[in-house]
Amino acid sequence: MEEPGIDDGPDIWRIARESETLDVNSPYSYVLWCRDFSGTSVIARGEHGACGFVTGFTRPKAPDTFFVWQVAVDRSWRGRGLARRMLDHLADRLVPWGHRFLEATVTPDNAPSARLFESFARNRGSSLERRRLFGREHFPVDHEPEVLFRIGAL
Repeated sequence: MEEPGIDDGPDIWRIARESETLDVNSPYSYVLWCRDFSGTSVIARGEHGACGFVTGFTRPKAPDTFFVWQVAVDRSWRGRGLARRMLDHLADRLVPWGHRFLEATVTPDNAPSARLFESFARNRGSSLERRRLFGREHFPVDHEPEVLFRIGAL
């Protein structure tokens, strides 16, 4: 596991698109993400290339908090604990930089993501707070509400 580079943008976009669960951004945004937010992101590689990623950023108004934007694992790698290992890798890298909290949003119908963040908090001995962050009314298209998961202190 390592920081992604701009050459990883197409693979990250592909994994996001093939996940069939993420809100997929433009291919350009993933390349840009790999340039500007590589320090707060992770890419995992297997024998045949990229097999998972976590994208995130430091919150500008809360520099002790990193926000996890997306987590995705290639279908052939699911069920092996890769998402958790990537989150752990990212937290281990960011805590020494002064990050004390992890935030992410999860839609109410996304039980696998909820379990991922619950497991992460439990194994880190950190508290997990949940609260509604965005409702349907905040989106210009039909979109589930987003629940904020705030984990920490890490």
